[in-house]
Amino acid sequence: MAIFSALIIGTLLTTWAAFQNFGQFNIVIALAIATAKATLVVLFFMHARYAERRTRLVIVCAIFWLAIMLALTLSDYQTRPPRTSRLIPTTATYHA
Repeated sequence: MAIFSALIIGTLLTTWAAFQNFGQFNIVIALAIATAKATLVVLFFMHARYAERRTRLVIVCAIFWLAIMLALTLSDYQTRPPRTSRLIPTTATYHA
């Protein structure tokens, strides 16, 4: 029951954070909440907490690969020019 309650609180926290403006930290906060919820799901519902060593190694390798992909995604995200609004699309320019 404690894990279910933690996941429900995480969902409520996700919903609350979606309507707040944290500036550049919006994506960081969203990923932190999602990581915490995913960790609970993997450890308890997928029984990784009580798994053998080889299964734990696969999980650690998957998390390491995910960290690489997130680092590359966030580094690309930081190199893009800022937009004034999410509702107003930027005009596409074509340079021949």
